[in-house]
Formats: sequence, C-alpha cells, structure tokens
Amino acid sequence: MILNTKNSELRKSQQGPELSEAEFNGLRDWLYQHTGIHLSPIKKGMITGRLQKRLYKLKLANYSQYLKLLKDPEQSAEKQLALNLLTTNETYFFREEKHFSFLQNFVRQQRSKQNFQLWSAASSSGEEAYSIAMLLADTLGLQNNWQILGTDINTEVLSTARRAVYPIADTAKIPPAYLQQYCQKGVGKDHGWFRIGHELRQRVSFEQANLFKLPPNLPKFDVIFLRNVLIYFELEDKKIIVKNILRQLKPGGLLLVGHSESIHGYDEGLEQLQASCYRYQPKSLLSASIEASTL
Repeated sequence: MILNTKNSELRKSQQGPELSEAEFNGLRDWLYQHTGIHLSPIKKGMITGRLQKRLYKLKLANYSQYLKLLKDPEQSAEKQLALNLLTTNETYFFREEKHFSFLQNFVRQQRSKQNFQLWSAASSSGEEAYSIAMLLADTLGLQNNWQILGTDINTEVLSTARRAVYPIADTAKIPPAYLQQYCQKGVGKDHGWFRIGHELRQRVSFEQANLFKLPPNLPKFDVIFLRNVLIYFELEDKKIIVKNILRQLKPGGLLLVGHSESIHGYDEGLEQLQASCYRYQPKSLLSASIEASTL
C-alpha cells in the first residue's frame, strides 16, 4: 500500500497541478474576454492538457499563478502563446466539397470582374485558403486579377500558412490535376512534404485578426468563407461576428458557413441559396430597389 501511494504521488507530481473549478472559470473568462470563445465545463481537461507544459516551463505552482501572468500587461508574448494553445484549428484541404462546387459555379459568372476578392475569415493553417486558390486559378486563370486573404487569431497557425508546407499525407483530398499543377513535392531532406506553388502563394496573404475587432483596413470582398468557427460561440456573439463580417461583404456577395452551422434570421439582407450558402444584399439597397419598382 505504501508503495502504491508513493507511485500515485509520483504520477501526480509528473502530471502537474490540478485545475480547480475557480481556476477553470478564471481561464475560461479570460479566453472569452480575448476571443469571445465560450468553453463548456467538459473542456476542463483540454485546458489542463494544453497549458500544463507552460506551468512546468515557467516553474509555476498552479494555474492561478499562470492566470495572473496572463493578466500582466507586460506579458503580451505569453498571452499570445496561451491563445495559440487554447484555440482549436482542425482543418484540411477541400473540406466540405459541396462548397467548392458552389463557389466554382459562382466564380464562372464573375469572369469579367477585374478584381475578385475572397476572404477566408478563420483560415487556420491555410488549407482552406490554398484550396480556394487552386479553384480560382483553374476557373479564373492566373492571368486575371484575384486575391485571397486568410485571417486567424492564432499566430502559430498563420506562420504555418505563410510557409505553405504540409505533410504529403494531407494531399488525400486534393484533386490529382490540382496537385500536379499547383503543388511541389519535396525531395531529399524535404521528402514526405509538399509545398503550395509560388504562383498561388503570391495570390494569398495572411494576417492576424479577431472577428470581434476587425482590422480597419480590410477591403470589401466578393466571397467570405466563415466555416466551422461559429460553433464555438454563444448565440449573441455569433450575431456580432456575422454583423462584423457582413460589413466587409460587397452587395450581392456570398457568405459561406459550415454545414453544421446556420445563420438564418441573423440579417434581413441574407438570402439562403442552399444549405450554409448565403447571398447578401444590404437592407438599404433592398429598400431602394423596392421603392424604385413601385414608382
């Protein structure tokens, strides 16, 4: 029994301090304040798993000390590191394929446009943005003027996106023709990896952005992808995000959300074209159109 107790205490010390309810609530509130993301109680284990190495690295005795550190204005680097650790970034190339077929049909109608702008608003490590880039290159051509912006709050995944280097296993859902034309297979020390081609990388840029406080210099976009991110927010916060996003969407532009998400009723100017795909016509323009038709 004494041996078992010692082993148990050893394992406990190796695992790090436990996260109390008060500490969990404090970290959850801190994350909500900075990102708007709401963590349910079942995410307590996730917080422990992702932050315990930071406590060990910084030689902190408990999560209360770490939270105090995060609230220190001089600890901006640690704050960003914690945000990187606590934000979820699941993604892959050509995720939810129906969206890409829908986008291609829309883009074919825009061939005459001189400057086609698309925003991947929760771009994570870049797979979505580069999937779209392959489609635009195929549909609009590289001779036409089009650009893609990818944004995320997580600086670590944005660094991955800018490098545009991925494990070769991630090519599974990339159409073979796109893979051959727009991707470069690594050789030698880069065996097992591939990189997005230079011509596409020139068309895609990445910036950090918080969907609650968007950068003031954002342009207007023809299409915005806001996929599989709203599920992490409460209803009122979802409406705030969508309101901010719609300010950056051109009249008649498209807004695409995840297949498990719905923004029906969020704004009178949104028209659902198919599941998770919406056209936006601002209310002011709708009113003007109605008035003109009655004259």
